[in-house]
Amino acid sequence: MLNQFFPFMHPVKNSILSILASLLFISALTAQTENIDSLKNILESHITNDTTRVNLLYDIAYANFRKDLDTTKLYLDKADKLSDSLNYTKGKARVLFAKGRLENMKANYEESLFFFKKSLKYFEAIQDKKRTADVYVAFGITNYDLSLYVKAIENYQKAIAIYNDLGNRREMATCLINIANVYSEIGNYKGAIDNFKEALTLSEVINDEDGVSQVYSNLGIVYSRQGNYPLAIDYYTKSLAHEEKRGNTIGIANMLYNLADAYTSIKKYDKALDYHKKSLALLINTEYKTLVNANHSNIGKIYLKKKEYPKALEYFNMALQVGQESNNLKQIATDLIQIGNIHLLQNKLITARENYSKARKISEETKNKRLLSASLLGTAETFLHEKKYPKALTYALEGQKIAEELELIEGQKNASVLLSEIYSNTNNFKEAFRSHQQYKKLNDSIFNRENIEKITQLEYEYKYQQALDSASIRELKLTQTVLDTSQSLKESQRNLFIGIVTFLITTLILGIIILLLKLRNEKSKTQNALIEQKLLRSQMTPHFIFNSLSVLQGMILNKEQKKSVSYLSKFSKLLRTILENSRDRTVLLSQELLAVENYLALQNLENERYYFSITVEDTIDTSIFKIPPMLIQPFVENAIEHAFVNLTGNRDIKIELSYSNEELICVITDNGLGIYYQNRHKNQNKKSISTAITSERLKILSKEFNKKGSLTITDRKQYHEQGTTVELIIPYIKTQNSESTYN
Repeated sequence: MLNQFFPFMHPVKNSILSILASLLFISALTAQTENIDSLKNILESHITNDTTRVNLLYDIAYANFRKDLDTTKLYLDKADKLSDSLNYTKGKARVLFAKGRLENMKANYEESLFFFKKSLKYFEAIQDKKRTADVYVAFGITNYDLSLYVKAIENYQKAIAIYNDLGNRREMATCLINIANVYSEIGNYKGAIDNFKEALTLSEVINDEDGVSQVYSNLGIVYSRQGNYPLAIDYYTKSLAHEEKRGNTIGIANMLYNLADAYTSIKKYDKALDYHKKSLALLINTEYKTLVNANHSNIGKIYLKKKEYPKALEYFNMALQVGQESNNLKQIATDLIQIGNIHLLQNKLITARENYSKARKISEETKNKRLLSASLLGTAETFLHEKKYPKALTYALEGQKIAEELELIEGQKNASVLLSEIYSNTNNFKEAFRSHQQYKKLNDSIFNRENIEKITQLEYEYKYQQALDSASIRELKLTQTVLDTSQSLKESQRNLFIGIVTFLITTLILGIIILLLKLRNEKSKTQNALIEQKLLRSQMTPHFIFNSLSVLQGMILNKEQKKSVSYLSKFSKLLRTILENSRDRTVLLSQELLAVENYLALQNLENERYYFSITVEDTIDTSIFKIPPMLIQPFVENAIEHAFVNLTGNRDIKIELSYSNEELICVITDNGLGIYYQNRHKNQNKKSISTAITSERLKILSKEFNKKGSLTITDRKQYHEQGTTVELIIPYIKTQNSESTYN
């Protein structure tokens, strides 16, 4: 699964799957076909054999890295030969480093190390610290591929020390991700998560969105290995969307593989096979053996679960052959365990045990405890079938101990089943019963957690992804309706209203399900609170949509065609901003204020009906405060909709932010009718949606952020003034102290 990226000769941003460490050497390549042709034209006109020609040859090779590896090698060889004749040290170093990358992509790890070592000497000779650190990262990645995990970490730490001296936080964050992936691979999940969080903090400080996205992708790997598949799918989906936005073919193939692996784990085999096929389709005519091999291995796993043993064995043997050719020890051990599982199911116990034994030996050599546990439990099961209970017990206990140490729930479950059967056959009924109870406890734990997290995942995908996709569709439909007839617009609005009602009903049902799960399982309180927080936040968007569409409808019915088209365009842009913000748990204060300002500007589009101002106290840096989205806008909307009914003259709305006693305070003031007057003339049974939702949100957010959050609404009449004052104390996250950690 996830590992690291590989820097070339300029800054790199991301990290990707460990099964593809060789792929990840490629940072974002920007050269397209036209760039290559342009470089070739320049090369033809530059006939002098000098350092400029070396650099041109190198640039053409670099531009071909994702397109044609044979062409890449051809131009690197030319650049290498010319660098030697010119005694051009920098050119020689760059070419050797690129050759190392090329060999790693082909899984020729020993040759890759050979070129990297030579390039290191040249970079050190010319005192190029940045590229010296890049080479140490290359060592780390290649050592990871060879399962030399201690050496990998040592090289990453050397690179971090150099990047720190250079003040290059982006590369520091990348190395932290790489170290975290090593810890994840050897089962040290605490060390992995700690390093991921440190990398996430660094990425946020430097506003590196790609870095944040890659941390999410790596966290998906950790959650998947711990059996938390719904949450893993959540992170993979976020990463996939990011890679698709960038048009990164290899990154997309990686994420498709990860999603397929997760869906296999939750027994959605057809969906998993579909993702594997999509991943393989992107890799046609490429030399990315590692990812092709991993897809084959997982397809074999699916056929194994579907009990189609001949097909499963065929795919695992294909994967094993490629793993042996490239000396990928981790992949070899994984495939041997799976082949052993197939023979075990076919009652070929000796053959199964031979494969488990080979896998165990490799796992011990590479210190891969996760695979070691699986091989031990497989061996125990072969002895159990042969009724050799003492041997079976020894292996099962050893495998269980490692699974408990690594918190591998599936491994613990398998061990408990084995031990229960072994103890039962040896008349140790007390231990047999205890092991069976342990199995039930683990199984129930997985069931409860998967139910809760699955609901979270479904709610997330339905609420956000569908909302974003349908926003573009609604925009096109509504624009066409405006240009056709007002009658067709009414029909579209009616359909949209039905869709919103359906959305709210679905949201309500999800809320009820979550509440029932919370009552059944007291241990799930924290997770349910997070789900409820997401649901409450999502209710604000349809409320805003409904009110805005009402304004649009009025314009259309009044035949104000130009205004309605202009309003629709600005409305769709604002809606996208709000939907994007609502996807995140927190947004920068500056982003939230920008959305509010855009909303107020939209309300003044027809005529200058309102005077509004947004004032931020000098002590507040809006770029370091993060707050929950959609807290301020609903009260601004309330003022516009209700405060100035039947009033003429000046209509003022003031928004003031201050920071005192570690409290972020937002005061919204209008000079309208006042809350007392509005309440007297409202339906007494109608409760403000925004007020109710925000009050509930603040209760949850106060606990989640461990910061005070409250809402106070005051009629200014008691101060002999006109209008309403809303005071929000907003829970927040302040990021300004993060930077000092890495100085």
